[in-house]
Amino acid sequence: MTKVRINRTILLTLALLLIQTSVLPWLVPDAWSERLLPNLPFIMSVFVALFGGRHPAFLFGLGFGLLEDLLFYGHLMGSYGYFMALLGYLIGLVSDRRPRTIGFTLLAVGVGSAILDTLIYLVYRLFQYTSDSYGFAVYWHIVPTLLLQVALALALYLPVRRWMLKAASASDENAG
Repeated sequence: MTKVRINRTILLTLALLLIQTSVLPWLVPDAWSERLLPNLPFIMSVFVALFGGRHPAFLFGLGFGLLEDLLFYGHLMGSYGYFMALLGYLIGLVSDRRPRTIGFTLLAVGVGSAILDTLIYLVYRLFQYTSDSYGFAVYWHIVPTLLLQVALALALYLPVRRWMLKAASASDENAG
C-alpha cells in the first residue's frame, strides 16, 4: 500500500466515522439504538488488512480504535485500539494465504466483528462495567451488530475494492 493511498484511506475512514456518528443514528430506530452499533472504521480496517497487508491494518486499527476509545468509550481507554489492531493484523495474516473474494471478505468482517465484540464484552466484564450475561450480550448486541456490519461491508465492498485496486495499479504504472 503506497503512502498516498493510505492517506486517502484514512481520510475516507474519517468521513465514514463522521457518517457513523451523525447519519446512522438517524437511520436506526430508537428502540434499536442500544442494539445496533455499527463500527465503520473496523470494516475499513478489515478492507485494509485484505487489500493492503497486515502491518498497515495493525496501525490503521490501532489509530482508529484509539480514536473510538477517545470519542465514545472514555471510561476504559485502549480496549478498542488494542483489539482492532490485533484483529487487523490477524485478518491480514490469514488473508495472505487466501483469495480475496467477496465471501471471504464478508466472513472476515462477520467473524472479526463477533470476536471484537466478545473481547470488548470480556474486558468490560472483567472490570465490572457490565453485569449482563454473555448469552444476553450475544442476543442483544453481538449478533445484531454483526449482521448490520456484514450488510454494510457488502454495500461498501465493490466501491472500496475498486478504489483500492485502482489506486494500486495507478501507483504501479507511475513507478514503472
